[in-house]
Amino acid sequence: MYIIVAILLLAILIVVHEFGHFMAARLMKIDVTEFSVGFGPKLLKWKSKKYETDFSVRAVPLGGFCAFYGEDDTKGESKDDPRAFAKQNVWKRMFVILMGPLMNFVLAFCVAAVFFWCAGNVVPTGEVDPFISQVMASGPAQRAGMKDGDVITAINGREMLDGTAETLLNTISGWKEGDEPLQANVKRGEETLELSLTPEWNEEAGKYQIGVYIGQYIRAEIQPVGFTEGFRLAWDTCAYYSGALVDALKRLVTTGEGLDQTAGPIGIITMVADRVQQDGFRAFVDLLVFLSINLGIMNLLPIPGLDGSRLVFGIVEVIRGKAVPPEKEAIVHVAGMVLLFGFMIFITFRDVTRLFQ
Repeated sequence: MYIIVAILLLAILIVVHEFGHFMAARLMKIDVTEFSVGFGPKLLKWKSKKYETDFSVRAVPLGGFCAFYGEDDTKGESKDDPRAFAKQNVWKRMFVILMGPLMNFVLAFCVAAVFFWCAGNVVPTGEVDPFISQVMASGPAQRAGMKDGDVITAINGREMLDGTAETLLNTISGWKEGDEPLQANVKRGEETLELSLTPEWNEEAGKYQIGVYIGQYIRAEIQPVGFTEGFRLAWDTCAYYSGALVDALKRLVTTGEGLDQTAGPIGIITMVADRVQQDGFRAFVDLLVFLSINLGIMNLLPIPGLDGSRLVFGIVEVIRGKAVPPEKEAIVHVAGMVLLFGFMIFITFRDVTRLFQ
């Protein structure tokens, strides 16, 4: 079920992106020959009587496309046809191209604003709940049977979840030689255990410890959000994600950092399914906002085959006062698409191998 939810999320992003191109083209009276979600064999297809556009849903959900009349015509067969995309005014073409990525930003902002209005804003209370993030090998905790993720709720009958980590840490370090072992109530999922722990002196730390690393869950509460506050929070969220993605791209290009963490559609679907299963609808909305901004930014990169590259050709045409020959521009975009598909296949293959690791 969560896989279907993840595919639905990707489909929303693709449809909105291509819908931006489509509506802008109709507004500029540019013919659209096909509107497709996915690539490969057609699973569904129908023809619009109003727009003379073929709509289709295809088998491979790796993206989508909105094909304009005479676009990417490498043979120059439509070079004398006034309906051809290359024959349209350069500002109209740039507007049509820009509207795809722009719609992804609009989608992210609108979804974020509506969600803040309906679900409120999650605000940290300043309190935390400590948990065992890692059990060290051969330490007192491991010998007692403690595991990563356990939550110590009480020791010797005293409550440990009082909103701080200090109570737990001080209780453990306050144990003295000759004291009885600590009797800990431990919560592991839905199960409650009683473990007996005898702390050991750590010379380096200068105190008694049980051989664990302590993590902290941050407590938060949901506060209602007003109309203007919802807009502000939506803007802050989109600005934060945009900045983080741009910084990640800079590091990827300059140092290669994060290249091993890139993911294709299968990796994204898996990540979305896991997050939604764990955190519910709030995670779905959060990922939709993040991935929509991601899609918008990535499409604006000046990589042949992407919207950013087509915008670069438009800017060059404005500066030079004449267009690059459409056949040559088409060859650049087609070659870029071939390389992008090759890269996508590589990423997809890597995503699949990760599933079985």
